[in-house]
Amino acid sequence: MLPRKFIGAWMLVFLVIFPNIFNLCTSQLEPRWGVKKRHVMRKKVRKMFYHAYDNYMNYAFPHDELKPITKSFTDSLSELGNLKLEHLPQHYKGSALTLIESLSSLLILGNSTEFERAVLWLSDNLTFDVDARVNLFECNIRVLGGLVSAHILATDSTNRLVHGVYENQLLILAEDLGKRFLPAFNTPTGLPYAWINLKYGVMVDETTETSTSGCGSLILEMGALSRLTGDPTYESVAIRALRKLWSMRSSLNLLGTTLDVVTGDWIEYSSGIGAGVDSFYEYLFKAHILFGKEEFWRMFHSAYLAVQKYFRHGPWYHEADMRTGKATYWQLTSLQAFWPGLQVLVGDIAAANSSHREFFHVWEKFGVLPERYLLDHQMLHPTEKYYPLRPELAESTFYLYQATKDSWYLKVGESIVNSLNLYTKVEGGYASIKDVTTKRLEDHQHSFFLAETCKYLYLLFDDSFLVDRNYIFTTEGHPLPVLSDWHERLPDTYLPTNWSFAQSEKQARRASAMSLQVCPATTKVNSGGHDNQQVESACHIHDARADHRCFTDEDCGVDSTTCRRRSCSMAGYCGLWLLI
Repeated sequence: MLPRKFIGAWMLVFLVIFPNIFNLCTSQLEPRWGVKKRHVMRKKVRKMFYHAYDNYMNYAFPHDELKPITKSFTDSLSELGNLKLEHLPQHYKGSALTLIESLSSLLILGNSTEFERAVLWLSDNLTFDVDARVNLFECNIRVLGGLVSAHILATDSTNRLVHGVYENQLLILAEDLGKRFLPAFNTPTGLPYAWINLKYGVMVDETTETSTSGCGSLILEMGALSRLTGDPTYESVAIRALRKLWSMRSSLNLLGTTLDVVTGDWIEYSSGIGAGVDSFYEYLFKAHILFGKEEFWRMFHSAYLAVQKYFRHGPWYHEADMRTGKATYWQLTSLQAFWPGLQVLVGDIAAANSSHREFFHVWEKFGVLPERYLLDHQMLHPTEKYYPLRPELAESTFYLYQATKDSWYLKVGESIVNSLNLYTKVEGGYASIKDVTTKRLEDHQHSFFLAETCKYLYLLFDDSFLVDRNYIFTTEGHPLPVLSDWHERLPDTYLPTNWSFAQSEKQARRASAMSLQVCPATTKVNSGGHDNQQVESACHIHDARADHRCFTDEDCGVDSTTCRRRSCSMAGYCGLWLLI
């Protein structure tokens, strides 16, 4: 028997020569480690949701949103998008906004009993015949979207509600709200006013300024309302506005941020993928998926290529002038963090992964994601240091995990959950952060925290709700089913019965790390009887040059084995120099 010191020496030699024997791939550990971890995290997110929801129901319901620090409420529907807090209603007492926003989340968490109770309360008590001036975009994505989505879930064949208690009450409410939106579209251009009074329509001397998102992100909710009611009016006004907006693009296929709905002139020519424009891009592609219109795809494809050409700088996206394509503002905004999730739907996984990692790096730096970060100065915006519990990073993390099954994204989700509990949880709910540097809190729990933030985090760790179902999530996180009945019918020429087929040799399908869910780098797999082939990592981004020469770090990609950013050495070669 060898002396203990010799055994220790041999073990040291073994570890030096064969270090990779203990470097097990995360995806190989996933079935054992991941199931246990996801179970723990699912319970944490469920606890988060109910801490926020129960406190809303106890201290704020039926008002719009919770003030968690003072355990009171705010009737904020008329304040959304109203930065100057102008023309606030005198007698508006709320529309149970947070309850509406929570409906689909309740079902995703498996609470059909509370879902049913909420639906019945809304059926008996909710009315939109109120003298309140609201933002069309915000009311559309939060209220109309919440009602339409919940109606679909309530009538799902898997039977979410006790038989006989639901008679399309939510759809009736949604249609009533949709009709109240229609006067906003009565403009010379067809572009809707940004503001509408739910009782009286467009007010005298109403502002004619709106945003690209405000008039270009209505098609999912209003299109779904038309499909459900059989009334094409809602979809037609939304499409008319979208087409007009697209016709106003520059020769570079770029759009600005704000415009005049009466004259059709641009007011702000600079734009990016963040506030004021973000959901325009999102809805072009999601509308193509939901309704099958080729027109939406053509718009999106042109717009997406323009974004990549004029806004992208490495993993970041700056803003640019729509007329010239020249950069205007070099800044990260928290709303931009939705973009990697959209890129996953498009299939541009490498670009999505690259941007997502940079957003998460900023999250780690501050503990949360600041509203605005100046990239050119590497500093926070002096007045926009807040974090209002936004969901966009959690959303993109969910999409990337679904696409890659890389458990690194579970760790990102865990970090987000831990930060939310550490910095924003108070006795009366979850509070927004006023200053990310000091973690000073603000007395506001936004409804989207329940509609989106908690929902995407829960789905990251438990996606059982999505099994055998196909949904598109609106920009407010409300699920809409992808149904063949909602798709445009193709002309007979395009149907399979009219196709002619040519014989061709069977092509071997190229394996990928995402489809095979294997480790990066050195793993070889046998695919369908074909010869072993090298599998590329889902996180791998190639260096700009095949010889790995570089001038700056921007010429270097992401390492396939460690998923870490490579950097440029003083000698001009890309590598993991920062790790040496």
